[in-house]
Amino acid sequence: MNATEHPASIAAVVLAAGWSSRMGSFKPLMPFGGRSVLAHVVASLRAAGVGDIRVVTGHNAEAVAIEARRVGAEPVHNAGFDSGMFSSVQTGLAVLPAAVAGTLILPVDIPLVRPATIARVMAAALASQAPVVHPVFRGERGHPPFIRRTLFGEILAGHDRLRDILDRHAREALDVPVFDRGSLRDMDYPEDHARLVEALARHGVPDGLECEAMLDFVGTLAPTRAHSRAVARLATNIAGRLRAAGMGIDVELVEAAALLHDIAKTEPDHARVGARLVTEFGFGAVADIIGRHMQLPDGEPPLSEASVVYLADKLTAGEGRVTLAERFAPALARFADNPAAFAGARRRLAMAETVLAAVEAITTLPETAAPSDLTRQGARRQ
Repeated sequence: MNATEHPASIAAVVLAAGWSSRMGSFKPLMPFGGRSVLAHVVASLRAAGVGDIRVVTGHNAEAVAIEARRVGAEPVHNAGFDSGMFSSVQTGLAVLPAAVAGTLILPVDIPLVRPATIARVMAAALASQAPVVHPVFRGERGHPPFIRRTLFGEILAGHDRLRDILDRHAREALDVPVFDRGSLRDMDYPEDHARLVEALARHGVPDGLECEAMLDFVGTLAPTRAHSRAVARLATNIAGRLRAAGMGIDVELVEAAALLHDIAKTEPDHARVGARLVTEFGFGAVADIIGRHMQLPDGEPPLSEASVVYLADKLTAGEGRVTLAERFAPALARFADNPAAFAGARRRLAMAETVLAAVEAITTLPETAAPSDLTRQGARRQ
């Protein structure tokens, strides 16, 4: 796009015309986190800054049109929807105004795409002239792709699948790394819907694979990643014990924050930089903990997610378990002639001792944290 274009010139076409025959229920109107699947998809697009959203209807068109209008999107009917998804893409593109420089294409049955993913695709489209922009999660292209108006004519005149047309322009396409497994996850069967509804409840927290994708993107070094995994094992173990004892600790949030706490380790003020990065990636709750992992703010409860990550980090040197005295001894020795720095180190040690005492008042501290304690590393929320 050129310098005069802006996010308002990017539209979205939501494909909601199919029969949903494999699902057994009509996918666009199925419940999804307290609203319909269609409403959730439209809300995600809105949250990313998309203003012009067209919903292509087909089967059960009247009900879909009512729901689309209810959530502020514009329905457009594809009378030939039974011929396949490509006809719905054509129907959506045909009604977009001339001012639209490009569009996102999002099937309604891929509802877990995060607003941050959509925003990253839009930003890349605004910054480039690529005819197609693909979100890519760990090397696999997902949804929604952005298609520039320069391809509209070819699509509208074509009889191929959309994938065939995009493949012809593969060398010109731009791939944008995203940290969102939802960009790959569709729902065709009832068990798919159940899994995605379950994943939606934890959508604000990245899973292990998404954490790895962020670390890959930033280029976090192997020793730092090994340390972070060790911290995550210990933090998750502690958090699980506290939760079992009745404390309202979010174990998955603890794990994700521990895995990512040193994502910007090579940067000055790495806690602040890491928090900013992870906020940009779309995980604000995790970022808040990352920003506090070097020093807890005044008033931080001794038994919070941030406190658990802080303690686990201070009990881990490299990949090994240490005592607080062992962890802080080098800093206290190094700053012996620097009163301000020495006082800061003593303050951080006192914070860790306070958290440790609060934990030990409720549960025993694990002697070690075995690799199997890391419950979500590449396995959860499949």
